[in-house]
Amino acid sequence: MSGSMGPQVWDGAHWCDHLARHAFTRPDAIAVRFEGTSITWRRLHQRVQALAGGLHLRGVGKGDRVAILLSNRPEFLEAMIAANALGAIAVPVNFRLAPAEIAYILRDSGASVLITEPGLANQTGESPIVLVTGESYEDVINAGATPPVTAIGERDTALIMYTSGTTGSPKGAMLSHLNLLMQSLTVIRAWRLYGDDEVFLCGSPLFHIGALGGVAPILLIGGTTVIMPSGRFDAAGTLDLVEGEQVTSTFLVPAQWQLLCENPATRHRARSLRTAGWGAAPATVDLLRRMAATFPDAAIVALFGQTEMSPVTCVLEAKDAQRKIGSVGKPVPTVAARVVDETMRDLPPGEVGEIVYRGPGTMAGYWNKPEATADAFEGGWFHSGDLVRVDDEGFVYVVDRKKDMIISGGENIYCAEVENVLADHPAVGDVAVIGIEHERWGETPLAVVSPADAAAPPTLADLADWCRDRLASYKRPTALEVVDALPRNAAGKVVKHELRARFGQSVTARRP
Repeated sequence: MSGSMGPQVWDGAHWCDHLARHAFTRPDAIAVRFEGTSITWRRLHQRVQALAGGLHLRGVGKGDRVAILLSNRPEFLEAMIAANALGAIAVPVNFRLAPAEIAYILRDSGASVLITEPGLANQTGESPIVLVTGESYEDVINAGATPPVTAIGERDTALIMYTSGTTGSPKGAMLSHLNLLMQSLTVIRAWRLYGDDEVFLCGSPLFHIGALGGVAPILLIGGTTVIMPSGRFDAAGTLDLVEGEQVTSTFLVPAQWQLLCENPATRHRARSLRTAGWGAAPATVDLLRRMAATFPDAAIVALFGQTEMSPVTCVLEAKDAQRKIGSVGKPVPTVAARVVDETMRDLPPGEVGEIVYRGPGTMAGYWNKPEATADAFEGGWFHSGDLVRVDDEGFVYVVDRKKDMIISGGENIYCAEVENVLADHPAVGDVAVIGIEHERWGETPLAVVSPADAAAPPTLADLADWCRDRLASYKRPTALEVVDALPRNAAGKVVKHELRARFGQSVTARRP
């Protein structure tokens, strides 16, 4: 059997292994659906093997990095698995980033090959790496090259997932095949994924760990992944997919669930849905109640975590969703969690502290950033940066965000990253960024600026133009306040809670 499943050599179960197994045992079953087209397990395995062979001819080997700058499409999964089949590391890149941000990731990861598409290739700027774009991607596959025999260990790095840091420099979290296997087992348990009849709708960008964390368990059990094309979320189009593909599970951010709940056709068109997963941003009590009413036969399951944890650390199961509204649930069995103070002393229920983690889902560290890795694992536990309290039943409640992080439509925005860009504007003397409420995206960035020249303060349009080629669109400030000086404490740090108290109302309330 092993000879028919491909030339790789494994000492652990991961998605290269899963793909080969399904291609051998159920070759004609559907692995992927995209815009009405089906890809069987046999066909997916053949394409992955051919692409791996082509990448090998282009010099890709074990430990090399293969950057993937693609919109949501089957080629994303093919490229990721093909890189891993060679023992290489896949580096998903957010195509919404500005060219300078993408260039940083390509340089920092040391990617030798970039797989992209014609509409996105111009975002990479000048780059010495090999581009595999457009028709040339199919040329690589059709060449029929055979990949070499490669030993792949479960602790080998499979992905480098870049997440913005509080210092403003993105950090690449190194996730192993074991990390992803533990993520798969976590989701299988949380969503009660029992068989290969599962149909998962991937409605998030594939460059997000949240999306890949949903695909991983489907690759393990042999279900079908329906990939939603990139673009503006559309409730009616999503319902077409759910009904037409008989989707059984999906994960969406609260803003997307809100739009679905507002559509009167949702209840009778989404009857196939067994699991409605949500996370990446807070959900209101009203929304959770509307979801329960709109999807009465589906389990409403909240997933909480972060990239460095592969990502899920806590789950709020359907049976507790109404009783424990506001909680992110309990730590999953594959994660050891503690709530500690600054001296790593364990805190009793009810007291607020930082939640720290250990377990087989924890990243190996940050790529090329030993100091940041050491800081993150101080005391032998991974420091999440989340301040939480735990009730007497063990349910976790997040009381404060990660250091200066804004969550806008499910996208993480670190204030320091935006501040670093705005600070270089010649009209900006001092700047702080905070999150304010937004009626659609949950939060949006507000820039509080002390101008370099009080007589010539920058306008919001000035800052928008400055950020256009420097920051992704969702990171750019959508509101501006000009002040004489920013409030600072004795250590010189900006006192952001004063800014939130003064300017923290919603963006719609603050605009004429």
